[in-house]
Amino acid sequence: MEYKDYYKIMGLKRDASQDDIKRAHRKLARKYHPDVSKESNAEAKFKEAGEAYEVLKDPEKRAAYDRLGDNLKAGQEFHPPPNWDSGFEFRGGGFTQADMGGFSDFFEELFGRQGHGGTYSTYGSQFNARGQDHHAKVVVDLEAAFHAATRSISLQSPELDTHGQMRLTNRTLNVKIPKGIKEGQQIRLTGQGSPGMGQGVKGDLYLEIHFKPHPLYRAEGRDLHMQLPVAPWEVALGATVKAPTPNGAVDLKIPAGSNSGNKLRLKGRGIPGNPAGDIYVTLSVATPPADSEQAKTLYKEMASKLAFNPRAGMGV
Repeated sequence: MEYKDYYKIMGLKRDASQDDIKRAHRKLARKYHPDVSKESNAEAKFKEAGEAYEVLKDPEKRAAYDRLGDNLKAGQEFHPPPNWDSGFEFRGGGFTQADMGGFSDFFEELFGRQGHGGTYSTYGSQFNARGQDHHAKVVVDLEAAFHAATRSISLQSPELDTHGQMRLTNRTLNVKIPKGIKEGQQIRLTGQGSPGMGQGVKGDLYLEIHFKPHPLYRAEGRDLHMQLPVAPWEVALGATVKAPTPNGAVDLKIPAGSNSGNKLRLKGRGIPGNPAGDIYVTLSVATPPADSEQAKTLYKEMASKLAFNPRAGMGV
């Protein structure tokens, strides 16, 4: 996927005001409109300018896009950094109706999520509107899913000043993470969204939970996956070894004749729930180093006495 420099597409500097962005878009729209332009690539340019405008005109999308930094070059291979949008607060989600025009993969990767808008009602002559919901992705440690925990969550949201320049505001919330939460689930904080109009109530804040990279485990639903180093004799002869879990070490029985890559299951040791998840353990045979004369002698004896060719099935 190619990185798109939306500022370059619109001929703008990164500190451009909202008025600058509007003027640049009007100019490009007139220049490349397929009905009037005679340039061969007018349609593609018109669509590209529309995508750039969709991001830069929206303070939230623009602030999120700016997080990627200014050292990326247009056209270079791009993959979003892990959790690049963590802690960024969107009003109503990422998409607007204008996004239905089929923008690039780059746009879809960054902003391809739907939000929940406000709901509206009228009571007599008084107009009342429920405040808009907010959405944010937050990253917590995996251990929070095993024990109900309170975490301090910092959020950023953009707003325009009186000069049309964008600035970020910060707020910190103490959020209770329920035991058993899965990656991708949402926590709803009532009344933490935008204020309502008239007698309308405030909107809500939806926090989408993701886990920080863990040195041992990878979460998939309520299941956890991990690699467990084992010695050659443990897989060859069979053994009972200690395996780590988020709730402490447990005994794991390794059948004799196992191989590197074999998977074993620790039932019910994953993220709590009804039912609880499992932990899937992939065996990884660790070879002892030949760093002593005794170790070298043992390896030479194995080489001479064991009829073992790990490449026998390769025709060599």
